[in-house]
Amino acid sequence: MVDIREVPEADIDRAQELAYLVFHDRPEAQARERHRALLARCSRLGAYDGDALVGFMAAHAFRLSVPGGADLPAPGLTFVSVAPTHRRRGVLTGLMDEQLRRARAGGSPLVVLWASEAAIYGRFGYGPATQGATIEIDSTRPLALRIDPDPRPLRLIGPDEAATVIAPFHETARTTRAGRPSRSAERWSEEWLCEQDEEDEELSPPRIIVLGEPGEPVAGYALYRTKHQNEGAPARGPGLVRVDELEAATPAVAAALWQCLASLDLTGRVSAWGRPLDDPLLHFAADRDQVRVTAQFPALWLRLVDVRAALTARSWAAPVELVLALSDARLPANAGRFRLKAGPGGATYEPAGADPDLTLDVRELAACYLGGTRVEELVAAGLVTEHTPGAAAALDAALHTRLLPHTADEF
Repeated sequence: MVDIREVPEADIDRAQELAYLVFHDRPEAQARERHRALLARCSRLGAYDGDALVGFMAAHAFRLSVPGGADLPAPGLTFVSVAPTHRRRGVLTGLMDEQLRRARAGGSPLVVLWASEAAIYGRFGYGPATQGATIEIDSTRPLALRIDPDPRPLRLIGPDEAATVIAPFHETARTTRAGRPSRSAERWSEEWLCEQDEEDEELSPPRIIVLGEPGEPVAGYALYRTKHQNEGAPARGPGLVRVDELEAATPAVAAALWQCLASLDLTGRVSAWGRPLDDPLLHFAADRDQVRVTAQFPALWLRLVDVRAALTARSWAAPVELVLALSDARLPANAGRFRLKAGPGGATYEPAGADPDLTLDVRELAACYLGGTRVEELVAAGLVTEHTPGAAAALDAALHTRLLPHTADEF
């Protein structure tokens, strides 16, 4: 029997070593120090077998943007690890159950994570709430566009200016698209603006291009790194531009930033991981053979901890009134029949005795909560049961958002 309890700061080094063992990682000293500082800021749960730490998880104190611009507490799970000697012994289940209990007791209606293995987290009630795409541009020729780029000036700024120049713009942009975690000064400096990329040491330090008149608020920015692409010594082929983030107030601003990135000297390919599926670039690019989606994947996984609080906090695009029969094996307080009455003026969610219009599990509702998955698709997949014809379509219309939920904040 393992004991689930908080991990004191004195055990952070042990937690790191467990995570490195599980993820087959051997980071350099600088990365280890960065991980240690990160874990010191997180809440931490451990599974102890006697004195041995055999399971671990940490949680960032995030807030998450939801439809309508609300910002809800949403712990972000990270470093989830179970020792190979203690797999299939209920260690992960014990950690997850305790974390959910604490989140609900602490008033967090949501919990979020990025899944290293997608097959694991559904059984704990998590659903893939956002999707990401990798977009690649052949930049060996000028980027062809169907719209005129914003003519205002572009300029480079240093990472030391990010906190005052681009962080406020990012925070404003975060409220316009659901699914985006808050970003602390430490996450800016240690994750996004770190001098050396942890996954690829050949990449340059971060570069930042902003658009807008000097002295005026920026209208958009691109955060990127570059590297040479070797084609056999001593020759070098055209380099790579890896775009980590691009935010723009208008399509014309985005066009100007993409055009600039695709025209960097001595480069021939632009790769942008984790872009939204509705990225305007995919529409205003004049040649879709030049701009291609090379991968699509589930991104942020979301767990509804307090369903009522979560549903009544978000906005609704159309009126809907339905009875939901909801199952939740891990948090029984969420389970039962509930009448959802929602619309542009707000929502109520109360116990109901009437026959259900839809029957579903909490993981399916989590996948649909931000507007990134359609209920009708889950009905077609046999994962949601529609008892009243049209009920799924009505709920989809109410859940609809102008922009798809999206985040590239992996943690």
